[in-house]
Amino acid sequence: MREIVLDTETTGFEPSEGDRIVEIGAVELFNHLPTGRTYHQYINPERNMPEAAFNVHGLSEEFLSNKPLFKDIAQDFIDFIKDSKLVIHNASFDMKFLNAELKWVNRPALPNNQAIDTLAIARRKFPGSPASLDALCRRFGIDNSSRTLHGALLDSEILAEVYLELVGGRQPDLVLSGPEVKTSADGSPSSDWRPAPRPKPLPSRLSETEKAAHDSFIAALGSDALWTKET
Repeated sequence: MREIVLDTETTGFEPSEGDRIVEIGAVELFNHLPTGRTYHQYINPERNMPEAAFNVHGLSEEFLSNKPLFKDIAQDFIDFIKDSKLVIHNASFDMKFLNAELKWVNRPALPNNQAIDTLAIARRKFPGSPASLDALCRRFGIDNSSRTLHGALLDSEILAEVYLELVGGRQPDLVLSGPEVKTSADGSPSSDWRPAPRPKPLPSRLSETEKAAHDSFIAALGSDALWTKET
């Protein structure tokens, strides 16, 4: 199962008001394990950088001025993600921006059900508790000390670790191995999973010599021995 952990940085909160994506970072997982393949791209938004956004990610208008436009990287981005599930923290935000950018370059939108929202998973799993990426790092003991500013690739790498903890730990399939593992709508292991009976009992590890020695021992105890009583 291939999944892409993804994050974006933007100039603001609303593409409908002219805000644009300025950075995309993504990490590939296969069967809940990082493959080492990543995608990272800075993007020229063709507009100014608001101070509030700069304070979040540190990407200046000058730095982005010589970076490619979204239309120039759209195909490479689509080729990387393909139809894999997209693991995103607060997925509605990133999907809104990705689909706005795709629409502006006349490309099909990504279906919303392609996204797995780790924010929603965290809120269901820990109701009433903080569910920001930093809060989840503290909960799971994940080192995010290098996250002084938001960065799409770094945040994707951190989110990949958080996601694996949310779906059952660093090796989520360890206790879910078997012919089939049921999953819920968001792709996480279903809570109604139960271990199946062993199809064939294991053979006895007691040798014939050991059986004979045991029988002789019981016989020597006499008729009052507990092992001779029927239950």
